[in-house]
Parts: sequence; C-alpha cells; structure tokens
Amino acid sequence: MSVRIVFQGDSITDAGRSREYDQHMGSGYPTLTAAKLAYEMPGKYECLNRGISGNRIVDLYARWRIDAVNLKPDILSILIGVNDVWHDVGGRLNGVEADRFEKVYDMLLDYTREQLPQTKIIVLEPFVLRSSATEEYWDYFAKEVPLRAAAAKRAAERHGTAFIPLQEDLDRLCGIAPAECWLRDGVHPNHGGHELIARKLVETIKAL
Repeated sequence: MSVRIVFQGDSITDAGRSREYDQHMGSGYPTLTAAKLAYEMPGKYECLNRGISGNRIVDLYARWRIDAVNLKPDILSILIGVNDVWHDVGGRLNGVEADRFEKVYDMLLDYTREQLPQTKIIVLEPFVLRSSATEEYWDYFAKEVPLRAAAAKRAAERHGTAFIPLQEDLDRLCGIAPAECWLRDGVHPNHGGHELIARKLVETIKAL
C-alpha cells in the first residue's frame, strides 16, 4: 500500500493545481516533491495537493476535516502564514494577528493529532523577501512574517512535528542571485524557490 502525502497551504502550495484531477498538482513544490519521490521510489507514495490560494490559518482550520482529516494522510505537509500578514495591508484589514495565528495553529494541530494519531506532520516555515508585492509595505512584512514563522515553529515543537526552516535559506540564496530569482514577487516562489522547498521536503520525508 502506498504512503499518502497531503500538501496543505495557500497559493504557494496551490500553484495552479486542478480541482478535478488529483494528478495535476500545479506548477509548484508539491509536483516537484512528488516527482522526486516517484523517481527515487516508484510506487511508494501517493501525493495530493489541497492548497487554496488566499488562505490564512483560519481558512485551513475551517476546511481541515474535508481537506485533511478525511483524506487520512500518512504524511501531512503544512505551509501557511504569509497571507495572515498580507491580508492586513492595502486596506483589507483581514489578516490574522500573531497571537491568534498561533492559537489557531495549535487548535489545528490538536485536532489533527486527535483524529489522525499515526499521521506524521511537517510544518514549513512561512517566508518573505523584499520585492514587487512586498516593497510598499516592507517594514510591516519584515516585522510580522517572522512573528508567524516563530509561532509556527513553537506550535511544531509543542506538538512534536517536523519543522522545515526556509527563510534563512532564501536569505542566503539572495546572496547568489536577486530575490526575484527565488520568489518572483517576494511571496510566490518561481522555479528556484519551489525547488528549494521540494528538496527540503524530500529530505524530511525520507527521514520520517
């Protein structure tokens, strides 16, 4: 029987995935991760992408039963947090404050542990770079995204899940090439950024 992996998150995870065909997982790191695993260990993994563009932590929690628990994953990957900041700029004022973000993340992981005690969970660190989508409000992004990242790490530690740091790697890569080579607008990865996430995910999945 194959090992089922479910990828959860916002547009970074969604990456244009099909809502009709599970095998069409979009152009992002879920597809790259699935491809690497399928090449190295053919037939071992079944991968499903349930990321939805625009989601915040509260949106994940609202749909967690149908899009995570009911799928009964063996491995569950979660990347969320930048929209919880982004939705508070440009007059929208519908973000999720850092303390509420952490509380809801705890609730989500508590519920997951209760319903899926055997599922291995991977929490990925939210990230941001200075570029076209973040430039105007850079001071706010630079202050608030790390708060969500720290909250995600604390939640992962409390619940004994794997945690994948990403911000430090992206900052390091910006010393090699401009931010736009990794995150096309400071939020959404391009090919290089998605490859970074996929490599780290594959490494973590193999170690579970």
